[in-house]
Amino acid sequence: MRNVQQGAGSGWRKATEEALYGPDGFYRRPEGPAGHFRTSVHASALFAEAVAELLCRVDAALGEPAELAFVDMAAGRGELVSGVLQVLPQDVAARVRALAVEKADRPADLDHRIEWRSEPPAGIHGLLFANEWLDNVPLDVVETDADGTARLVLVRADGEESLDAAPLDDRLRRWLDAWWPLPAEQGLRAEVGLPRDEAWAAAVRTVERGLAVAVDYAHTRGTRPPFGTLTGFRDGRETPPVPDGSRDITAHVALDACAVTSGARVVPQRAALRALGVGAGRPPLALASQDPAAYVRALTRAGEAAELTARGGLGDFGWLMEPVGLPEGALLVDVADHEEQ
Repeated sequence: MRNVQQGAGSGWRKATEEALYGPDGFYRRPEGPAGHFRTSVHASALFAEAVAELLCRVDAALGEPAELAFVDMAAGRGELVSGVLQVLPQDVAARVRALAVEKADRPADLDHRIEWRSEPPAGIHGLLFANEWLDNVPLDVVETDADGTARLVLVRADGEESLDAAPLDDRLRRWLDAWWPLPAEQGLRAEVGLPRDEAWAAAVRTVERGLAVAVDYAHTRGTRPPFGTLTGFRDGRETPPVPDGSRDITAHVALDACAVTSGARVVPQRAALRALGVGAGRPPLALASQDPAAYVRALTRAGEAAELTARGGLGDFGWLMEPVGLPEGALLVDVADHEEQ
């Protein structure tokens, strides 16, 4: 049972902000996120190909503007935006303004065509794509005490937790009531996604016309985990979430709470990627004798596609898609035939 006390440590939001993005924070480390965990971007070039296809669909919906923006939110070391530029059709690539948004410093070897910014610009006409950004937007954690009262969880740099004696802030309480109501049962936890809602709304506001997409580990109001999802990652392994700057600290995203526009929709990654041409079907066996090298390449692509779309893995990620200034119903990805596959 956690102690209830006044002022012992800080809330998880403040502690995580410093641990991840402070002067000596985890995301300032030279190896970057890829040194510790694999996202869909790192798993296969097929992911960048699918995003490039989505960008082309946005381009067509916008009437092929003279300048087409592609904004890679939380760009890491620029892997996704670099991959998209490599596979875009030449006529589209010639019109693309490629922007990487990241708090860390610009990599020395990054393609000169890519702008490196700490914030997205206003007035975007194109695609804003945030892959595994919102799960690293710091948030507060609450837990019910012995009396069933929801209290802010305090944490020290060594990971030791306690419960704040002060009443819960009204804004946090309103968010919980709307999106993650906690029963009055001791030990239940919730992660207050309000900072993520606000961060995503600010990102969507930068899009004047086009599409904003957030891809992340997700849950919905009817499936919130009773003890939360806060965890850490380091050197490819899951670890306790200790806010000392040595590891990533992450929590799944309430994407349904983040949605801004009336046309927003959350779909599984497996459906979105299949609708964008990423298929996990094995190549015909006859190809092995006709063109062995082509068969091996096709088999490799099928294996990578299977990882990106797997149930219980990357395929379960949610894609929050928000069209802005486009015709009603223009999600640009028709997933109707792919959601249940």
